[in-house]
This record gives sequence, C-alpha cells and structure tokens, in this order.
Amino acid sequence: MNNYQLITLRERPELEQAAAAWFHDKWGVPEAAYLECMGAYLAGETELGWYLCLHGSDITGGLGVIENDFHDRKDLAPNVCAVYIEEAHRCRGIAGHLLNMAVEELRGKGISPVYLVTDHTGFYERYGWEFFCLAQGDGEEEPTRLYIHR
Repeated sequence: MNNYQLITLRERPELEQAAAAWFHDKWGVPEAAYLECMGAYLAGETELGWYLCLHGSDITGGLGVIENDFHDRKDLAPNVCAVYIEEAHRCRGIAGHLLNMAVEELRGKGISPVYLVTDHTGFYERYGWEFFCLAQGDGEEEPTRLYIHR
C-alpha cells in the first residue's frame, strides 16, 4: 500500500465535488445524489460516510456507506455502496483496506452489522463478508446477492 493514502471524506472535505464526480463517472448515479449523501456526512447529520484511496492527488478507489443501495430489503441497513478501484490500481488490496476501514469505523460508532449487494462471488468473503440472502434490486429483473459483515 505504499504510495496510497486511505482517507475519509471528513479528513479531506475539499474533495467532495471531485469525489462526487468520480463516483458518478464510475456508476452513472447523478452527482447530485452523491453530493446530498456526502453533504449530510460532512455536516455531521449522519455517520454513514465516504472512503477514498488517493494516489498522489488522484482518486484511485472509493466506497460509500448509505442506508439502502437500491434494493427491496430496506430493513437491512446500512449498506456499503459504489465500491470501485481504478483498473490500473487493482489487485493491491485497496478494496479490502477500504472495506475494513469502513466496517471498523462504523463498528466504533456502534453501527453493526453492515450490508452490501453485489454480483461478485468469492471476493467479499476474503474480507469477512458472508452471503446473507438474495435481494431484488430496484428495476432489476434478477435478484442479487446481499452480504453481511457482523
């Protein structure tokens, strides 16, 4: 992890606009939606945060934590969302470090368990996540895998 810096958005609030644009570019969710969630986190209205990996001044990875990641199991919250690592920076443990950072920070604030939805199998298990159930994604034809980290 040399040359990488893992941070919360609260540590670098000046990155809010750049982070919202970066996540929008990766997932297609409107920047305004990211800015709303990030703004609430930065204002202290929620402890559900945003985590970034920087390589120099570039955002090379990130994830967020929100109440619900666009699925029908509204009772399973909060949810890790928008996990993404730039292709050139993959296979270096960045995602695992970000996931662990988020889970540990939330646990320290009394927030546990944490959930996430994904089509991946085998990846999240490496970091302590367990398959929990299937969930129906908003507007999706097929159910998706929902994981829990206790």
